[in-house]
Amino acid sequence: MKSMKWILAAALTAALFHAPAVLAQQAKAQPAAQPAQTETQATNIRAYVELLRSDVKTRKTAIMAEIMQFTDEQAAKFWPIYRAYDTELQTLNDQKLAGILEYAKNYNSDSMTDEKADELAKLALELENKRNDLKKKYYEMVREQLGGMVAARFLQVENQMLMVIDLQIASSLPIVGQ
Repeated sequence: MKSMKWILAAALTAALFHAPAVLAQQAKAQPAAQPAQTETQATNIRAYVELLRSDVKTRKTAIMAEIMQFTDEQAAKFWPIYRAYDTELQTLNDQKLAGILEYAKNYNSDSMTDEKADELAKLALELENKRNDLKKKYYEMVREQLGGMVAARFLQVENQMLMVIDLQIASSLPIVGQ
């Protein structure tokens, strides 16, 4: 029963986080005829993404709380660490979103050169490395405060949620040059 709740919650989280990629695809499909309209669309996309992020953040926190099953003492130690982690993760997610928007703008146009494709691929790899470094940093902080078992559970749950979200985003993006 607990695993079914996790699967449903993770699927919902992924579906909510999937919307920025869809919006990025829609942004590239729009003609660049009116700069004011494009600017308005970009503002609307940013506002929608922020709304989705706040909902995803709430749902991720609820999923984490349900699966981790903290005592009050553990929760008092864990949640400040998790909030700090999530703040840093959001910065990386902002960079990832910018990369997705850049990809959406270029993926099937004359501006997608070998150099541009290389630049975007290297950005994706760099951000993935930074996210792994961030998880390592916060794994250690959780381990120091709550022990290896709780830290490993945190890492496992976080990795599962991030993989589902990443899969949703990646599966929605068109293959470069096709």
